[in-house]
Order: sequence, then structure tokens, then C-alpha cells
Amino acid sequence: MGISLSAKAASRRSPLLAVFITVFIDLLGFGILIPVFPLLISDSPFRVTPHTWTFSQGLIMLGWLQAIYPLCIFLAAPVLGQLSDRLGRRPVLAMSIFGTSVGYVLFAIGIVTKNIPLMFAARALDGITGGNLAVAQAAIGDISTNENRAKNFGLLGAAFGMGFVIGPYLGGRLSSPNTSFYGLFHTPSWFGASTPFWFAAILAMLNCLLIITLLPETLKEKIHSGRIQFGKSISNVVAGFTSPRLRIPLATAFFFNGGFTFFTTFFGVYLRNKFNFSPGQTGDYFALVGIFIALSQGVVVGLVAKKLVDYKVLRFSLFGNAAVLAIYFLATTKTPLYLTVPIFTVFNGLTMANITSLVSRSAEPGRQGEAMGIYSSVQSLASVPASILVGYIAGSITSNTPLVVACLTIFTGGLVFIGLFRPRYVTDTVAAAPQGAPAAH
Repeated sequence: MGISLSAKAASRRSPLLAVFITVFIDLLGFGILIPVFPLLISDSPFRVTPHTWTFSQGLIMLGWLQAIYPLCIFLAAPVLGQLSDRLGRRPVLAMSIFGTSVGYVLFAIGIVTKNIPLMFAARALDGITGGNLAVAQAAIGDISTNENRAKNFGLLGAAFGMGFVIGPYLGGRLSSPNTSFYGLFHTPSWFGASTPFWFAAILAMLNCLLIITLLPETLKEKIHSGRIQFGKSISNVVAGFTSPRLRIPLATAFFFNGGFTFFTTFFGVYLRNKFNFSPGQTGDYFALVGIFIALSQGVVVGLVAKKLVDYKVLRFSLFGNAAVLAIYFLATTKTPLYLTVPIFTVFNGLTMANITSLVSRSAEPGRQGEAMGIYSSVQSLASVPASILVGYIAGSITSNTPLVVACLTIFTGGLVFIGLFRPRYVTDTVAAAPQGAPAAH
């Protein structure tokens, strides 16, 4: 790829930078798809037979399609985590993102050929190989100290945000044929719902090559004994919710991620139905959100971390998230949607980074990788019923009803955290955790 030896050496001196670039490209590919999903309801393949598929039925089918991805991640991510403890972070990341690339290709073919079973199979494949973010989080845990852990996870969130700056914008343009690009040129007539998936497949393959050539191995001591536990996802959840150290942070994460899924899964549909957003406008809106996510996680999280420890931040950030979702629901014009973005992204960035940091710090000494695997399982598990239910809720009532459910769910998570969390286990972990210990999923 034309990478100089000095660039490789710099990368090896700074694995955080390499992980940042990896997550950025991965989330760029994911962000591209956001404006596309509403098209699947109004266009092919969900409207192949208009007299059979109603709009509500399309919403329900889209909910199931969204759910298959986190379900497969829930089942497979802990296995990838165990493999990363044995083989290292780099080869597992490369393998998982290669699977993501193939999944995008199959999904694009499914759209073109109007093959809904193939689309489900493609999302399942992407989910089975899609534990890359958990492995990236484990790599961050490998190189972090207790002093810089929240800041490092904030930088990981900034990569997430930057991917959303460019990704949705590109997705909106790539899925819109014959659209003016600021008067400079028009998009080709053959652009459509499948185009962003082809582009995302190319990005994922480039990401795979980037990992192989740039990312240094962060795991110093690999685990060579023991069997791979394929049912680890179930035992992960059981272990997490029975652990005095992890159960309250994980319960909070479950409510937050479930509520956030209610919000994100059909927010594009909400923008289209209530405010008549085109795919390009939806992409532009999420790009704006991405800019502020990058600022909040790259700047605000680090500044707040100097003043407040993670669990103190969560005591107010969760309720801030819920309040902002209520504003979205009450909006009657586009103006509040845009004015609320900075507030929304600050609370969201603080919550995401500090939940991740708290789970990592609440783990038994030297078992941050295992905690990240459990956390990933809980995140994915929360997304499955939320994705399915939001289709029925939006289809049977209105497309903005999931915002109410999202608000109440995240508010419940805040009540659980503020009422039940006690920081004594976190204090013990800070005092005792060794640096650079290997993870065991």
C-alpha cells in the first residue's frame, strides 16, 4: 500500500493511532448505510409486490433485518474475543473485517436481485464476523492505564464520530441518483440503494489491508490453553449479571443500548416521514451529528475526565440523554432537530465513553478483555429485542413513537444506576489492576 518503513515504525510506537484509524474506517463503512435503510421500505426489495407489502409490514421486516445483525454478534463476538486472546488482536480484527466486506457484497446483491433471504444471510454473516469493535476495545484496554483509560476510550469514540461525519454524507449521496453535488456535478443515474453497500465493501477490504500492514499487536501474553467456548455469549451474560462488580454497570448499559437502538434504528424513517427528509438530507444530518460526536468524545470527554470520575459522569449524562430524546419527540419543525444536536452528542458521548470505561475498571484485575467481551454481549443482546419491537411499534402506531420508548428506557437505566451503583469495587480495581495483563474471554 506504499507505506514507508518510518510510517510503520511510528505506527508501532503508537498502537492507539492505528486502532483509531481502524475504527474510523470501520465506522465509516457502517455510517454509509444509515440513510439507505429507509429506502428499503419505499423501494425494492421490500416493495417488490406493492399489493402484498404495506408500509407497516415493511417497517416490521426492516426491524427483523436490523435484529439479525446484533443477534449474530451476540453469539459470535465472545468466540472472536477468545480467539483474540489466543491468536492476538490483529489477525482476528483482519478476519472479522474481511467477513464484513463479504457481507456488504452479498447484501448489495440481495438488493439488486430483490432477494430478501440473501439480505438476511448477508447481515448474519456480517454479525458472525462482526466482533471487531469488541476486539478493538480490548486492544485499547491492553495499552491503557487507569489514569488514561477514559481518555483513550473517548478517542475511540471520536473515531466512531468521525466515521459518522463522512459515512452518512457519502451514503446519502451514493444512494441518490441524478442529485446535484453543490452544483459541481450530478450523481450518476445508476446510483441507488445498493451503491453504498458496494462502496462499504471496498472500504472494509481496505480496512482489512490496513490492519495487516499498520496495526501492531497489542497483546503481550497470549493464552494457549483451554477450549474455545462456543456458548460463551450466554454464560457471559449470566456471569456479568451475577458479578457484584459488573452487574449494575452492565444493567445500565443494557437499558442505555436498548433505548439508543429504539432511537437510531428508525430515526431515518422518522426524519423521512415527519420532516420529508431525502436520503441526502438524512446523510447530511447524521454527518452533522458525527461532527459533534467527534468533538464531544475527542475533547469534552477528556476535559470532563480530568474533573469527574466515570461513575459520577453517568449520574447525570444518562438523564441528559433521555431529556434530549423527549425534545426530538416534541419537535414540530426542523429547527429543534438541529439546535439539539450539540446537547445530544455531548450527553451521548459522555455516556458511551464512561460506561465503557466503568465496565473496564470494574473488571477483576487483569481481566479487562473478558469484561469487554461481556459488555459487547450485553450491548448486542439489548439491540435484538429493541430492533424487533421498534418495527412493530413504528408500524402499528407512528414512526416517532420509538422516541418515547427510547426516552423512557434510557431514563430507567439512569434510575437503576443512580439507585443501585456503589463505587467500592471500582476503587479496589484501580488500586490493584496490573498493566498490560492478558485478557481472558
